[in-house]
Amino acid sequence: MLRAWTRPLSACSRPRFYSTTFNMASIEQLTADIKSQGDIVRQLKLDKVDKDQLQPQLDALAKLKEQLARLKPDDGKGKGKAKKAFTLKTPKGTKDWHPSDMLLRQSIFRKITDVFELHGGVTIDTPVFELKEILSGKYGEDSKLIYDLQDQGGELCSLRYDLTVPFARFLAINGSQYPNIKRYHIAKVYRRDQPAMSKGRMREFYQCDFDIAGTYDPMLPDAEILTIACEVLDSLGIGEFTIKLNHRKLLDGLFAVCGVPEDKIRTISSAVDKLDKLPWEDVRKEMTVDKGLDGDVADRIGEYVKLKGGEELVGRLLQDEKLSGNASAKAGLEDMGLLFKYLNIFGVSTKMSFDLSLARGLDYYTGIIYEAVTEGSAPPAPIAATPSAVPAPTAAPPKKEKAPKKAGNADDEADIDESTVGVGSIAAGGRYDELVGMFSGSSGAAGRIPCVGISFGVERLFSLLLAKAKEKGEEASRGKATEVFVMSLGDGLLEERMKVCAELWAAGIKSEFMYKNKPKLPQQFAFVDKERIPYAVTVSPDELASGQIRVKPQVGKEQGSGNGVLLERKELVPWLLKELGRQQ
Repeated sequence: MLRAWTRPLSACSRPRFYSTTFNMASIEQLTADIKSQGDIVRQLKLDKVDKDQLQPQLDALAKLKEQLARLKPDDGKGKGKAKKAFTLKTPKGTKDWHPSDMLLRQSIFRKITDVFELHGGVTIDTPVFELKEILSGKYGEDSKLIYDLQDQGGELCSLRYDLTVPFARFLAINGSQYPNIKRYHIAKVYRRDQPAMSKGRMREFYQCDFDIAGTYDPMLPDAEILTIACEVLDSLGIGEFTIKLNHRKLLDGLFAVCGVPEDKIRTISSAVDKLDKLPWEDVRKEMTVDKGLDGDVADRIGEYVKLKGGEELVGRLLQDEKLSGNASAKAGLEDMGLLFKYLNIFGVSTKMSFDLSLARGLDYYTGIIYEAVTEGSAPPAPIAATPSAVPAPTAAPPKKEKAPKKAGNADDEADIDESTVGVGSIAAGGRYDELVGMFSGSSGAAGRIPCVGISFGVERLFSLLLAKAKEKGEEASRGKATEVFVMSLGDGLLEERMKVCAELWAAGIKSEFMYKNKPKLPQQFAFVDKERIPYAVTVSPDELASGQIRVKPQVGKEQGSGNGVLLERKELVPWLLKELGRQQ
């Protein structure tokens, strides 16, 4: 047999790699091979080699162990061959969704889709993984959260991090067919993040995106996107919310005016974006100590990024000679002024907060940026001070304590303790005018398709709505959408129950019956109570003989449902449709 090594390892020598050919061998030989191959793997881990170098040796060790398991004799009691022990859990940062969960989630999807289609949206779908080069370099410091896949057939791929970059790639391929499009996409995305399950931060989760692509007059699509955001959040009934606004050009100009070197603008933006979670002192420390920014520059930035307000803040900043003297900052402020004008027309400006601390870490934004939050929902009061005379900041929220890390690899982090904060951003987005052109390889107008969009985080919305239901003391969500249960009084009446169900299905009424020839009455009522089905249609021999049928609204055991409503047989479907709000 060929071995997986040629010489013993030493503490001072780096292990060499060799291809491994596995032939059948004795149990003793395989046991020795496994021990030696294990030594190689342990040494490589001590040397902290790259994963690409380590993985082939791990695969070789696994194949040796698999051969040994096949060679071990079976003693007839199932103790010979090795048994695989399964860890019955979902991967970290993922979960199974139960029927009661899915009913609420599907309701969220439907309400969001209704708003999207109200505004002329059409849907597309893209692969769950993209070529790695498509995703690389588009997410700033968050690029480390991309899940890379192993080389398959000569292509390096990664699971999609969001739905925006795949959409831009779609437009780069199909731009001549769709130079203008209102597109929505509801699908799963993947991030190698530290999960906080109770707050809806997961490694596999749904996003619901709406984007407007094409060349239009300034800020009109942007204003409609923000209107859509308000309509979606209102339709879901999440309560009060605020949409924070800023502009990428204004930020770039602000940083330039304050003296930030051009090569540090994006990394300083990432630090500023943490002001909603950390006090200014911590953010300043990150900028100066961790990222090497001059302290005076950081202090000048601080005078601006603490400002929040509404339309009046735009006018105040335009009067700032330093900002208005910078072409980028001035262009951003003029866009913001026009945006507020349109938001007033759409009647949603009271939901907006112009917040100069909002930076959004993604590298592809070129214009307006925004995110919807539930904390501090009312837009802040206008600030009387000018940017050069900023009042002392209000008390910062309590700093989160980091959960202690477990020993092990990067996938073994403990869930973050977010008990002091809410679910955070529930929707976010912005304008990205250059992303499509980046993929098409054309810097001219032919390959440039301007885009603006927003993404709703379903997991965070779900967590928020579930928490609101618990606060109100509401029962767990129903597990199914069944509206009517057809039950029998008397001798089974299976065929009659089936006929009634068929009639209700034909009318679009969600209905069920029990799959028993002669079901017991208590079992049928127990099913109705358990599944919280609104109506029970009872079939009895005497009533059927007289051409009648009874409907019993189910109001719970405590209140009782009485004798219900006795109807002529032909009146059943119209009566139910009227009660269900779907009158013919």
